[in-house]
Amino acid sequence: MKWMNTLIKYRLWLGIFLLAMAIFVNYQTSFWPSFILYLLAVVLIAGHFLFGPMRLIQSHMEAGDMEGAKKVVDSIIFPGLLIKPMRSVYYTIKGNLAMVGQDFDTAEKHMKKSLELGGGALTKQAEGPNRLQLGMLAMQKGNQKEAEAYIRQAIRAGLPDNENSAAAYLQLCSIMMNKREFRAAKEYFRKAKGFKPTTPQIVDQIKQIEKYITRMPG
Repeated sequence: MKWMNTLIKYRLWLGIFLLAMAIFVNYQTSFWPSFILYLLAVVLIAGHFLFGPMRLIQSHMEAGDMEGAKKVVDSIIFPGLLIKPMRSVYYTIKGNLAMVGQDFDTAEKHMKKSLELGGGALTKQAEGPNRLQLGMLAMQKGNQKEAEAYIRQAIRAGLPDNENSAAAYLQLCSIMMNKREFRAAKEYFRKAKGFKPTTPQIVDQIKQIEKYITRMPG
């Protein structure tokens, strides 16, 4: 909702304004008439530092505005104050933005930080995609053993949609092809196709693998 995004964007400044008003009312009268202003100020200021502007970042990312998302992420000066689930999401987003910028080492560092935090429903939702990203990063570095371990962990943790699931099984298929375990490669390829992905990159990858997989033994 637009009003919620506006509140999140300006809640720190609104909280500071209400705190100043509370101090003024307290000075002019007494504590109790200013109590509600103090309470609102504390809620807004604490909310800014404990929960952060994650909703704003999500809105930018859903709109494909990575520059806007990066500006909001960079505005978080004290990520250590965020509650654990929000801190995990923060590092996940930092990792995703680093991936977009082709900074794979930084992406890996942030994804691992997110996983290390653990716990909480939000963190659990991000665990599968995070492990899948780490698997793909390991593939980029040519570390197939680590890639396979992360991708299997991602599948066990759960992936949010058919696109991610198809990508995971395609990566496993590629790993099995390189290991010359052709029967397993075919099985993972069949599973990947079964998710019926629509992302052009994944569809193209399926077409490329399909040219070779039917010629394999097993």
